[in-house]
Amino acid sequence: MKKDLSWIQTHDIAHRGYYTKDQSIPENSLSAFQHAISHGFSIELDLNVTKDGTVISFHDHTLKRICRDPRSLSDVTYDEIRHLKLFETNEHIPSFKEVLDFVNGKVPLLIELKPHGDVVKLCTSFYDDIKDYQGQYAIFSFHPKVVYWFKKHHPEIIRGQIAEYFKHDQMNRIFRYLLKTMFFNRFTKPDFVSYGISDMPNKYLDRLKKKGMTIISYAARSQEDLNRIRSLYHNAVFEHFNPKSSK
Repeated sequence: MKKDLSWIQTHDIAHRGYYTKDQSIPENSLSAFQHAISHGFSIELDLNVTKDGTVISFHDHTLKRICRDPRSLSDVTYDEIRHLKLFETNEHIPSFKEVLDFVNGKVPLLIELKPHGDVVKLCTSFYDDIKDYQGQYAIFSFHPKVVYWFKKHHPEIIRGQIAEYFKHDQMNRIFRYLLKTMFFNRFTKPDFVSYGISDMPNKYLDRLKKKGMTIISYAARSQEDLNRIRSLYHNAVFEHFNPKSSK
């Protein structure tokens, strides 16, 4: 099955949409996506799921940082939070269906699935939303079970594994090693890898590069960062600068 990963390798991809550092254009918002589209950038975005199975464009598993609300997404329905504002702007939390209708194939989407609970619930809800979408997209996730779900159920969808050294994560040392070395790739068979920029280059990625794997990074915050990763591997998502004006 031949998949077109060329856009992942070469496009300028805006992290969480082309949002601003001061969040006056908030991350993962429709205004951030419009900002990206208007510059011709592909869009990276985060997806989570609420208690009622609504897939939303939202990074965290709680509402505290972004909406100043102490509740967790697993405890609320979308109707209960759709009125909340992002970083005290007029932007709301968009459902994934809203995002798809809004973008409507104008630019490719690099979609991170962030399961803070039920992997199958997020994956199946996501697929129900996107199955008829005609635009270019790919999914990726830190969670190997997400990548494996797509390998098993929808192998035609481009899927990627996200990893890093997990230096600050409170997890079992062996599990941390398995994730940073991408041990589970032998079962999940990702089409590409996205690795934390502060942990690049490394021997694990160099081995994958020799085997022809597409390798990208997150997140370049300067043209120098972006140039470095593109000289070593393929690409990096970026934030807080304009790579086209900086080239």
